[in-house]
Amino acid sequence: MRVFFALWPDESVRAHLEEVAKLLHRECGGKKTRGESIHLTLVFLGEVEKIDPLLEIASKLSANAFEIKMDRAGYWKHNRIAWAGMAESPELAGLVASLQAALSSAGFEYDERNHFPHVTLVRKAGEPKALPDFEPFSWQVAEFCLVGSAPSGYSIIGRWPL
Repeated sequence: MRVFFALWPDESVRAHLEEVAKLLHRECGGKKTRGESIHLTLVFLGEVEKIDPLLEIASKLSANAFEIKMDRAGYWKHNRIAWAGMAESPELAGLVASLQAALSSAGFEYDERNHFPHVTLVRKAGEPKALPDFEPFSWQVAEFCLVGSAPSGYSIIGRWPL
């Protein structure tokens, strides 16, 4: 099973992100991310054989809840993705670093590219003439989760409070 650690938005944040997706879709076309699939990836592991060690790692992680302010839209031409993001968040960076350190110590391999926190909202997007402005909103991050990815969609395997 392909798995990743992520932040999963509550209903309010998801509704805000769906509105931003509509704005981006108007500018870029493409395929909007389904509302139930919207998330912010923390660490992508890919195919793993055993889930139990990941559950144990996550249960031992200690971090405080925090807030991120979603305040910008972006577009990546190389992979045709339109996204929503935020200014730097030391708390988010710390959570990612803690997860990576724990995974490395346990011998797990993961995608080690620089973590650029964003929420993918439109795939197969055309390059926009201009990125839409939207009213910034806060995301109160109180938990993280382990997610499984299958052709039928995502499923949350476990959730842990911060």
